Amino acid sequence: MSDFPKAILIDLDDTIIDDTGCVEACWADACVQAATRLDGLESRALRDAIREQADWFWSDPTRHRDGRLGLRAATRQIVERAFRHIGRIDIALAHATSDHYRALRDERMCLIPSALGALDTLRAAGVRLGLMTNGTGSTQRDKIKRFGLAPYFQHMVIEGEFGVGKPDRRVFETLLRELNVGPAGAWAIGDNLEFDVLAPMRLGLHGIWVDAAGKGCDGRPDQPDRIVSALSDLVAR
Repeated sequence: MSDFPKAILIDLDDTIIDDTGCVEACWADACVQAATRLDGLESRALRDAIREQADWFWSDPTRHRDGRLGLRAATRQIVERAFRHIGRIDIALAHATSDHYRALRDERMCLIPSALGALDTLRAAGVRLGLMTNGTGSTQRDKIKRFGLAPYFQHMVIEGEFGVGKPDRRVFETLLRELNVGPAGAWAIGDNLEFDVLAPMRLGLHGIWVDAAGKGCDGRPDQPDRIVSALSDLVAR
């Protein structure tokens, strides 16, 4: 256990909690239900249109920032645009479809297997843990409470409470200060290569990318210090 640093800054969604693994199934179910409520509406065409509009929405940094702080409204906007794109202008059904999807996402969210075991091992080894997560305070606090995560962390920075989110350097600097450690004595780990890994690396932290899908990042000029498939890889022996 001496290989561990003094502190580790850990992302929440898709590092500890499986937040997106159910996305395709949730959209499929929501689109099928929508198709039963509107004659001539094809669930597959609707799903394709939603995917296209979601790619457009989340590609813009400003929309991304505003959208993650208002997921319900952002998802409604995406689905409404998708309905218009396929020529089926039914705003009420678009919003109902969006809300159904979000309810399914909340219901099916779960811990990533072995994540708690990894946190237990790190805590037992005396590693100071800091949580860094984007999103609203209420949404992220609900997740933290639901899965009993608060006791693991000496300090948590949540975008909606803190005022800015990753990759803003103030997130990492605050956690380092609260954990009483310098950049050279800390690791940062998460699934978002830019937000969770490369940004803190620019401040001198050791960056670890959770590449659960095994995509790799060949061809990029900037590379993480380490690539793992899950948080639990940090404690594997």
